[in-house]
Amino acid sequence: QVQLMEAGGGLVQAGGSLRLSCVSSGSIFSINTMGWFRQTPGKEREFVAAISRSGGTINYADSVKGRFTISRDNARNTAYLQMNSLKPEDTAVYYCAARDGSSASPLREAYNYWGRGTQVTVSS
Repeated sequence: QVQLMEAGGGLVQAGGSLRLSCVSSGSIFSINTMGWFRQTPGKEREFVAAISRSGGTINYADSVKGRFTISRDNARNTAYLQMNSLKPEDTAVYYCAARDGSSASPLREAYNYWGRGTQVTVSS
């Protein structure tokens, strides 16, 4: 089993930055791809970004391209999401996800493991 723990959420003004982190524990040898999703009340959980184990394949949602950067440190079993130029519409609960597949899939159902989420609120 794999456990994921997010940290780094909070309240920030529009135009500001936050960095989220996700620490993996447990059977981490099974993890290949790490991803980030977000969800607001009444809406489906949506894809934000994903990164392959080597970091050689990265995928972003169009809404965050050029503003968000996903990275990972395999030695620390940690994935990161650097969020710059934040907008009020980025407000959501952000979830870390992991899958044993090797592609940086944007599909929610492709991920085997999920964290509990961290709240990001961007004020205007």
